[in-house]
Order: sequence, then structure tokens, then C-alpha cells
Amino acid sequence: MSVARTLSAIDKVQSLAAYGLVNEETNLMAKVVQGIDPFYTTKAGAAFLGDSSELLGHVKTGSIQLIVTSPPYALVRKKPYGNVAQERYVEWFMEFANELERVLASDGSLVIDIGGSWQNGHPVKSTYQFELLLELTREKFYLAQDFYWWNPARLPSPAEWVNVRRVRVKDAVDTIWWLSKSKDPKADNRRVLLPYSESQKQLFKDGVKETTRPSGHVITHNFRNVHRGAIPSNFLRVANTDSNSRYMQRCREAGLTPHSARYPKQIPDFFIRFLTDPGDIVLDPFAGSNMTGWVAESRKRRWIAFEVERPYLEASRLRWP
Repeated sequence: MSVARTLSAIDKVQSLAAYGLVNEETNLMAKVVQGIDPFYTTKAGAAFLGDSSELLGHVKTGSIQLIVTSPPYALVRKKPYGNVAQERYVEWFMEFANELERVLASDGSLVIDIGGSWQNGHPVKSTYQFELLLELTREKFYLAQDFYWWNPARLPSPAEWVNVRRVRVKDAVDTIWWLSKSKDPKADNRRVLLPYSESQKQLFKDGVKETTRPSGHVITHNFRNVHRGAIPSNFLRVANTDSNSRYMQRCREAGLTPHSARYPKQIPDFFIRFLTDPGDIVLDPFAGSNMTGWVAESRKRRWIAFEVERPYLEASRLRWP
């Protein structure tokens, strides 16, 4: 039996029981998302078809540990999945803000991957993602930390300014805002440690001399301690080259349209490991291809996905066997 499946009125109860979702501890539909049926379920999550501005109202207050999402960017060139104009973007997103804040746990986090955009007809950037950040932190959230995702595989764009006139360089960095409901959200960087570099390993071997650098930073004997790995920075280098994944292959085989703007699994994976524990619930209100849900389940977290476009939600089921 396929793990991911669409629920009909006939088989809903039986399939939920088969997936272990009909009990007091894990029944997401009855305990967390109330009053609506899922489009499909898996062993650890549920996907719902509809507008998040309406679906969020069905989510139990304080039930979500992490919201991680990549909403449509305010791009000049419109995409099939829809884009909101730059001048309306902040107003549009703030329509969701009250509900996003309400459903988060007291120590929960909201992570938004939001790329930049250019002003129409001019080689100057829009500031819409920074305006959104200011608005969100003015009333609803704290800025826990700003992150930056560098995609070295991104093609040179916009072509007019980068390739033709040669007056700008390739725009390859997205901003990622880590926002929190409180000043002390759940987080543990020991869950996202990186392997030590060869130079760091050599430094441990040679020993660290206690000194004060010209910058004023004091190097003490604590730098000699070898831990489980190196603490990562807020600059994430991840190439987005997902053109022949299992999801893409299965979409082609099934004749379904894949979502054209998919962030790589490393982005949600980093924040899911960093900001949640196994068993916590992760929500993506702009799910698209449901990369977030798939990664959450692989990390033994539970997940909820909202998507307004039926073809994308239908194709997202193919991430599961």
C-alpha cells in the first residue's frame, strides 16, 4: 500500500488507522487541524488543499513548533504559481501574520526564505523583503537571526543588466529571516554542527596559543577543546540543482506538473534540525512541492502542509513511495 494517498469519504478512517494517525497522541486532523479533511496523509503528516489565510484558522493555538516556508517572491516576471506585486507584498503577507503567530508554540519559530527582486525596468533592487522584516518585527515577532543562502548554481540574472549591459553581477543570495515568538525560542546548534576543516584539525594537533588578537578578541585555552564539530555560520552555501530528483522523475512519468520554484532539501533540513526535536510539528503554509513535509518526516518530525494549487499538491504526493 502506498504511504501517501488521497483520502476518499469511504477509506478515510481505515487509511488513517493504517498510518497510525487515529489515536490520542498523533491524530493531527482531530487534534491540530480541526474541522477539515486532508488532501492526503503520510505516516507523519497531512497535506491540505486551500488558501492558508483560511486554513490557518483551523489550526489549534500554540500547536506548531516551527513554520518554515518559502512564499512566492515579489518578482517582476510573473510565475505560474502566482506572485504578489512589490508594492502590495507587505500588506499581503501581513494578512497571514496574526494566524502564524497564534498557531506557534510560545518557544516556536517562523523561518521565511524570501529572495530579492528588481524594480521594473531599472537595475536597482526592491527592498520589499526588508520592509516585510521590519513590519513583522514591529508588532508580532523577534528577529532571532538573519541568514543568507548562496546558490552558486543560480544562472546569471536579470539578463538585461548582468548578461547584456554588464552593469550588475549575478544575483545569487536569498535572505532567510529566522523570527521567533519569544526572545528565547527553542534552538540547539549542536544539532547542526559541521565537520572540522583540515586547518582546524591541524590547529587542535599543534595546540592553541593564548593571545589577544588586534581586533580585541581573546583566544583562550577553551579553543583547544575538541567538540563534535564546528559551529556553522548564518551563511548557507547550497547549490539548487534539483532537476533529476525522484520527485521530478515521477512527475514526468505521471504526467504531472512539478512546482517550478523548489528550494533544496538542505534549507528546511538545517532549520528543522536546529529548531525542533523529534515529534515536534512543522508547518509549511506555502507548501508547493512539499519539500518541507518530506524533510520533516525524514527527520522524525510531524508535519502539516497547506497549498492552494491542486496540481502542485497532487504532484507533491510523489515525494513518498
